[in-house]
This record gives sequence, C-alpha cells and structure tokens, in this order.
Amino acid sequence: MAAMAVRAFCSPRRPLRSDAFLLLVLFLVSVSCSTSEPQGFCAVGYESDCGLSSEKILIKGGTVVNAHRKEVADVYIEDGIVVSVRPNIKVGDHVKIIDATGKYVMPGGIDPHTHLEMEFMETVTIDDFFTGQAAALAGGTTMHIDFVIPVNGNLTAGFESYMNKAKKAVMDYGFHMAITKWDEGVSKDMELMVNEHGINSFKFFMAYKGSLMISDELLLQGLQKCKSLGAIAMVHAENGDAVAEGQKRMIDLGITGPEGHALSRPPVLEGEATARAIRLANFVNTPLYVVHVMSIDAMEEIAKARKAGQRVIGEPVASGLILDDSWLWHPDYTTAAKYVMSPPIRTSGHDKALQAALSTGVLQLVGTDHCAFNSTQKALGSDDFRKIPNGVNGIEERMHLIWDKMVESGQMTVTDYVRVTSTECAKVFNIYPRKGAILEGSDADIIILNPNASFKIAAASHHSRSDTNVYEGAKGKGKVEVTISHGRVVYEDGKLKVAPGSGRYIRMPPFGYLFDGIEKADAAYFASLNAPIQRTKSAA
Repeated sequence: MAAMAVRAFCSPRRPLRSDAFLLLVLFLVSVSCSTSEPQGFCAVGYESDCGLSSEKILIKGGTVVNAHRKEVADVYIEDGIVVSVRPNIKVGDHVKIIDATGKYVMPGGIDPHTHLEMEFMETVTIDDFFTGQAAALAGGTTMHIDFVIPVNGNLTAGFESYMNKAKKAVMDYGFHMAITKWDEGVSKDMELMVNEHGINSFKFFMAYKGSLMISDELLLQGLQKCKSLGAIAMVHAENGDAVAEGQKRMIDLGITGPEGHALSRPPVLEGEATARAIRLANFVNTPLYVVHVMSIDAMEEIAKARKAGQRVIGEPVASGLILDDSWLWHPDYTTAAKYVMSPPIRTSGHDKALQAALSTGVLQLVGTDHCAFNSTQKALGSDDFRKIPNGVNGIEERMHLIWDKMVESGQMTVTDYVRVTSTECAKVFNIYPRKGAILEGSDADIIILNPNASFKIAAASHHSRSDTNVYEGAKGKGKVEVTISHGRVVYEDGKLKVAPGSGRYIRMPPFGYLFDGIEKADAAYFASLNAPIQRTKSAA
C-alpha cells in the first residue's frame, strides 16, 4: 500500500485524490519517496520534503575541468553560486562534503536543442518539462534550450503557452522561437521576444512543407530582422519541396515503411538547403546556426563557409554521431519506427565523419533534438511512413554517449568535451560565464563524472516517459554520479530529488560574440562598392 501511494504521488501526472488520501501520501512520502519509486524519482511540491533546500557544498579533491583548462582543486558552493575554486579550501560546520578524488568536476551539460511537450504531427511529444528535465538531470545536463512553436503563427501566444508548460520545470531552461509565417505583426513580436522576454535566437524550417516550412523570401526577411536585433538565425536545413517529391516517389514505389523515410530525404537535400541558407546568411552578413547536422553533405558546406571566414555554427546531435540508419530496415515495425527523425539518421560513415568534424572544430557543439514519442504514437504511421511522428530521445543519454564515443576513444580531450557539451552553447547564446563554466560567480550547475564507472542504457531504467530508447543496450565508460543544479544536489547514488516548479527561466541577451565586428564588415563592404557613380546625361 505504501509503495503504491508513494508512486501515485511521485508520478508527474498523478490523478486528483481526496484530502484524506493526500495527507496519508504526504506522510508516506516523507519517509519513503527517495527509495520507493522504481526509476529513482523523488518529486514533491515542497523542496524541504525532498532535500532540495539550498546547500553549502564543498567538492573536494576532484579534477576541475573548464573548456580552457583543468586543475586539481576544490569547489565551494553557497546560495547556488560557485564561491571559490582552489586547492585545499577550509570550511566550517554545516557544509555538505563531496569527495571527488579521481573524478572529473565539470560544468553541467547544456542541451541547445530539445522539444518538450510539443504539439507535432497530430500528437504531443511524450516528455513534458517535468519528465524531460528530470531525465536531463539524471544524465548530467543542467540546462536546456527548448523551441517555442507559435500558436497559429502568433509568437506571443506561443511564448505564453510554453511558459505555462514550463511551470513544472525542475531545472534551468531557455527558449528559442520558431518563425512559421511572416507579416508586420511577427516582425514586431520578434522585437518583443528579444527585448522583453530574453529570447535571442529564431528558427526557420526549410522542411515540413504545408506546416512549418517557410519560403526563401521569408527566410531572407527573417535573416535581416535577426541581424537588426542581434539574434541568431537558426535553420532546419532540408529542401522541403524535394522532400515532398521524394515522399511521393516512395509511396508510388510501394515503400510505406520506416525505410521510406530515409529514402525520401537523402543527404543531398540536406546539403542543398544548408548551402542555400549559408549563402543567404552571407548575403545579409549575419551569423547562422545550422541545427541537427546529420550528413557529410551538410557538414562540408559548413566547413567550406567557415574556412572562408563566415560565421556559421554547426550542431550535430547525439543520434547522428552514434547511430546509423540500418535500424530503419529492421523487420519489426516498432523497432524501426522509433529511429524516424528529420533529417534522417544516415548510413554508416556519416557518423564517423561527423565525429571527426566535431573533434577538429568544424562542428562546434552537441545537441540532442530530444523529441520523444512512445511506440503507440509511432504506430500512427504503420501504413504510411509520412505519418510516423518524427523524433528520438537523447536528453538523458547525450553526456554519457559523447564521453564514451569521443573522450574514451581518444578523439577528444576532456577540456574539449566540456566545450562541446556546455561552454560553447553558453557562449553562442550569450550566457557565459554564468553558465558553461566553474568559475567564481558562475551558477553552481556542476556534475561529477567517474571515468572508471560504466553505464548501460535501457528503456526500462531511463527517466523519459517513452517506452522505447534508440540507444537500447548501449554500454560504455564514464558515468555521471552526481548532478548539482543551482547549488542543490539533485542526483546522487542513482536517485533523483527534483521539485516541480523549482526550475528557472534563463533570459539570454542579444548581440553575443558572433556579432562582434559585423558592423565593420558591413562598412568595408559598402566602401568596396565604388558606387553609385555620378554620371552626366548625354546630350540629345
């Protein structure tokens, strides 16, 4: 009875109960919550009940890793802020001591690309701002940036909707804003989002014809508006018209299963759209951020632009770095369908090329595009791959997978790992060094990773609501053992201690480092025109 009652209360979507039952549950939670829930949740409405009050913490003896250096040092935290980073810090009583000897103490991960509780393809992503963020914390991510989808094109309505969804948040979060139509009202609302609401990035979909896709004309106007606001323009780069034609071609050939998804939108269409977006951004002279880079084709366009001096950020995602598309041909539909996302996971070889690009700085930071649907939702497209909700999980798995694939394999240094999982995101979106660093005055969002511990991924033990996991059975070395969010230990000994509503919305100011010198480049361009030429009219 006690275990059943505790699970009912700890569930993020618990049904309403009578007052008497709630009093009983509150008593049971006070003694059982941290151990009774099978996936390690302790989720209550008051921080003190789950040990979430602000703590004084000393992390001793670990190797503190920032993107610019690593050093053996202690870290002292008070009131949610890093107070001191140096060897042999002495403290008084009433301080929680965490021994990190032999382990890495690093900034918590920042996931730049998530979709929680998003309405999409006739359904809603399975993880909300409670379960998605709880999963993130269990995996060592302490902040994420989600995409606000406008309501019927209205940005303000979309923002209000997402702020309401985020009331159950358990960790820090920020927002990007999608642009799905263009008129004077949208232009004015973009100003409001930047100046009043702390959104400094706007996403334009070049795919999903008939729903989210925008035209080149709209993209051009959006790029110009982003530049004037000091906001980063982001693109989902696939040729939406060609994808629609590719989908029709597959259906005409009788290919209706998940493999048709990959076949209908080959890498060349991602490469073409990436090149087009890069050239338009170059024409406007504004920074460009390409989300979920999944192919060699797109990566090479980014490499070429960066070599020429253009300010382009390339974001691979965990699925593209770790997986290949062979799963889409699996004979079991449920298994195959869970790997459907856009752009698609590519054939073997693309993953290795993306890893190399990440390790050499051609690509700059790693997201997840966490957009999880369960097997029932994926079954909506059992007779037509075009109806399979696009998206995979990753918000909990990213930090472990990237450590094992990139650091444990020797492809990447520990400091570069911090850069691609945390620091570069904080810099791009102009919240560094508050986030993305362990420095005096930084937010105390910190993880302790044991490089000698092992992890194994399974849907049965993950914290997402999804009943499937695209990394099912994956094993590796390097495990996050402690997560500290805003100065509170929220994950330790395999147990989560999270409180709905304890998360904070992080405003991100415009005109980050990517805009440095833009006006000088514009001035040089105008000076180079040698125009207009003053001419006299010929006599009649």
